[in-house]
Formats: sequence, structure tokens, C-alpha cells
Amino acid sequence: MDVADQTLVKKLNQKLLLNEILKNSPISRAKLSEITGLNKSTVSSQVNSLIETNLVFEIGQGQSSGGRRPVMLVFNKYAGYSAGIDIGVDYINGILTDLEGNIVLDQYYDLENSSPERIKDILFTIIKYFISHMPDSPYGLIGIGICVPGLVDKNQKIIFTPNANWNDIDLKSLVQQEFNVPVFIENEANAGAYGEKVFGAAKNYDNIIYVSISTGIGVGIIINNDLYRGVSGFSGEMGHMTIDFNGPKCSCGNRGCWELYASEKALLKSFQNKDHKVSYQEIIDLAHQNDVETLNSLQNFGFYLGIGLSSILNTFNPQAAILRNNIIESQPMVLNSIRSSVSSRIYSQLDNSYELLPSSLGKNAPALGTSSIVIEHFLDIVPA
Repeated sequence: MDVADQTLVKKLNQKLLLNEILKNSPISRAKLSEITGLNKSTVSSQVNSLIETNLVFEIGQGQSSGGRRPVMLVFNKYAGYSAGIDIGVDYINGILTDLEGNIVLDQYYDLENSSPERIKDILFTIIKYFISHMPDSPYGLIGIGICVPGLVDKNQKIIFTPNANWNDIDLKSLVQQEFNVPVFIENEANAGAYGEKVFGAAKNYDNIIYVSISTGIGVGIIINNDLYRGVSGFSGEMGHMTIDFNGPKCSCGNRGCWELYASEKALLKSFQNKDHKVSYQEIIDLAHQNDVETLNSLQNFGFYLGIGLSSILNTFNPQAAILRNNIIESQPMVLNSIRSSVSSRIYSQLDNSYELLPSSLGKNAPALGTSSIVIEHFLDIVPA
């Protein structure tokens, strides 16, 4: 076996061992040998390398099953930190996590001005804050993941954002040049789907649909545990599928798009006869007070969401659909309305084959998704 082959085998063995330590920590070398099928000398050698790279450390002795008590190994989640930042239409949500996705620091900004220059200023402010406030660690900031509500191509370039002004911008290069760490750009719904898959409500499912309902509607698709992006990276733009061919014109150029009827923007529009601009929190408060107009609007909100979801469920036949929206997460009646709307339209054979669930990560789902992408990249390249 030549040197290149030996290096590859070593890297594969280290990755295998690291994955098992991540899943089963604390764990002994003997147990790692048993689980992986690698011989004890290989396990010992590769674990020592992982200890040298500060990804693994020993925590003392475990229970003996006869003979010497084994030394237990633990993944070092504090070896470095990952930044995940969700740039929304009217907000920026940033988190700093350890290598297991636990949130260490967070920053949230409401956006009144969503110009690229203003967003860049806030984005850089958040990252600099994380760098200056994160705990000391062997690797420091390992990378930055950023998601946006729009089309991101396979080269991670932002092509089009229907509800913002981030079109044809190479944000990846801009941030990489400033902070000199790996940077990953992702679509917001894709990032949310990945966050729920790795850390949230979709952990135990292989095939899921994630629906992000805010100013617009985006869909993230996970098939056989992998994020499906499509040929150009543009999959999941189902907020722009037509549900009314005679409907009003959408910002995307189409007519009668789903998000014109079932987004938060559409919900707020149904309150336009009020004498002031209604906030999401006011809608939630009015619903708790059983305000009839509000309850009717929420019922319609669920009805239209169910229409689009029926097409998605019929198309993909997933194990679960995860819905990310503050109102849905706080108002069970909306979820019930969605379920009723879906059930009246979907094939009867499919009606009991999926779970319809609110997001368990809430507003942090997309940021956690981008952070987990950074962490996976880091753990792929560090063992050597």
C-alpha cells in the first residue's frame, strides 16, 4: 500500500472512530474496537491522534467487566466554535455554538433598513462580537454559516431574493476575505431543514419536508438523510407554486403563488382594516382572548397552508412535515386547521403515513442548520 492509500485509510478510520465517540461518548477504546471492527492497536493509535488534535480527551476510568477498568474517551465540544447567521427579510439572527450545537452566544437585530450595506454592517458587527466574546479554544472560530431567504446556487452565490435586495451578491467571498475562515452560504429553508434534522424535531426521520412560513414561504427537502438542493441549488421554492391561476401577481413574476395566501405577510394583510399596523404578538394576544375576527383569520391562514401542503405531501410522501412559524408554534388551533385542510385533500392512503409537526427549534432552526454545516466541514478536515 502506497503512502497516499495509507493516509486515506488513516483518515477514514479516524472519521469512523470520531463519529462513534460523538454518538456514544463516553466510550472506551475496547468498546470502539468492538463497534467498528478495527483491531485494538489501530484504535489506540488513531485515538491518540485524535487526542493530539484536541478533538478527544480522556476523563478517567469506567466500569470494569473483568480486568483493568477502561479509560473513557469524550468528544471535546469546546475545541472550537461555529457561527450560524440567519439573514431574514426584516431581521438578522446570529448564534455561536460549540461543536455539539449548543448555543454559547446569540445576537438578534430587527431590520428597518434591509439594504445590502446595512445588512453587511450588522453581519460584520455580530461576527466581531462573537470573536471577541467566545471562550478560548484550540481552534477558535472554525467557520461561519449564513442563510438567506432566496435562491442560492451550487457555488453558494445569492442569485435572487424575492422579498429583499440581495441579488447577484457574492457574500461568501466578502465574509471570507474579512474573517479568513471557511464560509458557507445556504438557502434559509434548507438551513432550517438541516437544523431540525441534526438537532430538532426531525432527528429520527430520514425523509422530511421543512416549511418556513414568514414574509414568504420556503421549503427545505431532506431525502434519505441528505439535503436535496436540485441541479442548480434552487429546489424548494414552493412558496411560488400556483394555487390560483387567476390570482394576483407575485414579486417573483408568477400569479396566484401560494405565499400570497398563506404567508405571514398574507395573514397581516387580512388585518388591514384595523386602525394601526397589527404585530404578530398582537395577533397571538387577540387569539388568546378569543377575538372572533382573529380566530377567523387564523383559520383561513391554516386552510391556505393546508392547500399547498397537500401538494407537497402528495409529491414527496415524507415521514414528517415540520412547520416553522411563531404563530403556528403558539396556536394549536392553526395546526388543527392545517391538518383538517390537508386531510380533506390528500390521498386517503397517505393520510396516516406522515407526521405534521411544529418546529422544535423555533427561530434558531436556520442558524443552527448553518452552524451544523460548518461543524461537519470542520470535523471532516481536521483529523489527519
